[in-house]
Amino acid sequence: HAMTTKPVLHGDNGSTLKATTVLAMLYWLGVKPSYSRPRVSDDNAYVESLFRTAKYRPEFPDKGFADLDEARAWASHFVRWYNHEHRHSGIRYVSPAQRHAGDDTAILAARHALYLQARERHPRRWSGVTRNWTPIAAVTLNPERDAVVKARSGCVDTQPLAA
Repeated sequence: HAMTTKPVLHGDNGSTLKATTVLAMLYWLGVKPSYSRPRVSDDNAYVESLFRTAKYRPEFPDKGFADLDEARAWASHFVRWYNHEHRHSGIRYVSPAQRHAGDDTAILAARHALYLQARERHPRRWSGVTRNWTPIAAVTLNPERDAVVKARSGCVDTQPLAA
């Protein structure tokens, strides 16, 4: 038989969504409340950052979407752009697809060489070192938790993560 699922209302851990009257209304409507945990992929900070990126895309419709199919089509194009074209600062301005394929190492090495050439040609424009183009060793949502887990398990991190 087909399993029915309740719609979910996801929010932060604020008092509004936890208020008894709101919870009673959600229960009455058949809506399951969901709460964020800090520094996980559906934490409000991450979701709001993603929403902001989406809303400020030039092709985002000012007046909303005509229907659900139009919204889904737009979201599909956005996800493709976000993963294959958008350069993310947290991974040294390569796309997630480039990072996932391992292409970031060659791209970042080429950028580093270009910066060194520019500094050599115009040394007065440079006050010190060039930008750090070393590949990011690991990407994590919970660096604090990961450090605690490593410390308790006796693992030693021989290469510190770049900020």
